[in-house]
Amino acid sequence: VRVSAKAVYSKYSIEPASPINFGAMVKGTRKTQTVVLENKGILSFKFRIHQAPKDAPALERKSSKQGDSAPLAAKRSMGRKSSALSQGHLNLGMFTVSPCSGSISPWGQQKITVECLAGQEGTCEEHIYFDITSR
Repeated sequence: VRVSAKAVYSKYSIEPASPINFGAMVKGTRKTQTVVLENKGILSFKFRIHQAPKDAPALERKSSKQGDSAPLAAKRSMGRKSSALSQGHLNLGMFTVSPCSGSISPWGQQKITVECLAGQEGTCEEHIYFDITSR
């Protein structure tokens, strides 16, 4: 009886790469941008998008070396952060990301929408991370 196996990691791409910049917006207006997460491997994988911890700059350096997660910068309000995950949406200040979790089959892709509703006046920034199983 012949037994064989091939060990592989999940392979993926995220386009566009960080950062996503919504530019100047009039207060009360809405803009949307799309990020495409593509499975470039032979295995299905699950993904989850979440808000970066407060020590994100240290994590970005670590993740780029070790492949722990894929950082993606977006913009957010300088005011109080509001982070909530509900019904497939991740709300971060003036940003809404959807879907924020799912599964992608081999050679498939998922379009992820990042919507900005310009609220408070001022420069805004937020960091989100893509967590991909078996990377």
